[in-house]
Amino acid sequence: MASHRKPRPTGTRVAGIRTPALATAALTSVALLSQTADATPSNDGRPSLEEVEKKVDDLYRQAGSATEKYNAAKEKTAKQRKRVDRLLDDVAQRTQKLNEAREELGSFASAQYRTGAAVPETATFLLADSPQDYFDQNQLMSRLTGRQKDAVDDYVAQQSETMKKRREATESLETLTESQKDLKTAKATVQKKLATARELLSELTAEEKARLAAIEKKKQQEAARKAAELAKQQEAAEHERQEREREEAARQESGAGSGTGTDTGTGTGTTEPSAPDASYGTKAEKALAFARAQIGKPYVWGATGPGSYDCSGLTQAAWKAADVSLPRTTYDQVNAGTTVPVSQAQPGDLVFFYDDLSHVGLYIGNGMMIHAPKPGAYVREESIYYDGEGSIHSVVRPA
Repeated sequence: MASHRKPRPTGTRVAGIRTPALATAALTSVALLSQTADATPSNDGRPSLEEVEKKVDDLYRQAGSATEKYNAAKEKTAKQRKRVDRLLDDVAQRTQKLNEAREELGSFASAQYRTGAAVPETATFLLADSPQDYFDQNQLMSRLTGRQKDAVDDYVAQQSETMKKRREATESLETLTESQKDLKTAKATVQKKLATARELLSELTAEEKARLAAIEKKKQQEAARKAAELAKQQEAAEHERQEREREEAARQESGAGSGTGTDTGTGTGTTEPSAPDASYGTKAEKALAFARAQIGKPYVWGATGPGSYDCSGLTQAAWKAADVSLPRTTYDQVNAGTTVPVSQAQPGDLVFFYDDLSHVGLYIGNGMMIHAPKPGAYVREESIYYDGEGSIHSVVRPA
């Protein structure tokens, strides 16, 4: 009899997902997990587990990117709304001054009419686009007193500036309207991506969820291994740096620096990590203390605390606790400091992920970070290799 055992797939590596549904799936028997750790293609027309995993992971990535676009649009909209409010207040104040100037001009124009000094039509004068032109055309300027001329000049200036501010307010309102549309679009994009991901996960069977749990567990183990490896490398590099500093101090103290060769390089051509100054360490401790206090709080896209955070909202709030102001979005935070190699990452540094910079975490040392992962998850400590070494974009020291 021919064997009916399904062939074992070749196991193409795909990015893993991190979903709260896996907590329940992890309770499935150990035997099932070990026997079905690799996804098996479906033959009933449904997407394979690998396809679902990749699709969900991509959707969460896209939602993260859309969240940062939403954050940028929200920040831009808030700034523009403040500008519009200031302009409208300015227009209102200038309009009041213009009305007062109009009343003063109307008073002396009426007085001149009564005394026969001039016969302007007051209503026409007050409605004229340019009082200066009106007076010039009627040859009245030569007959005005100094105070009256000053009143005319003031009125003309007030009218010109008020019209200018009104145009600026109108343009700002139009820009604000466009920004609000962008904000609405970004919000709808995030919601759509997340809804699609939830729908895909809801259609998984218990067995498929168990397989995903096993895959996720393997990835976590590999991420932990990479983090431990980085920690050893950093520890060795720091030990070597301290040894060199002690040797250099000893040479300087003994005066044996000349002619003996002070170059302690190994010929490898590598640049040794430089320790940040003490002030950075003090600020980083405050930022990390704040971040640790947020562990367990839910990720909510667009949130900046205190009850929930998205990834850049958490890093911004953490460094704010250290009196360091970071921009709102990952796109701007990546430029808010000095870029350093991953091997030289220090506690407090910002670790950015993916080519689109859609995620950021706060490095705490030993290859670990605190971050707000994604919707459905909570602020937590995790390896910086949680989604593979290739997902790390850069490390930035913000202060």
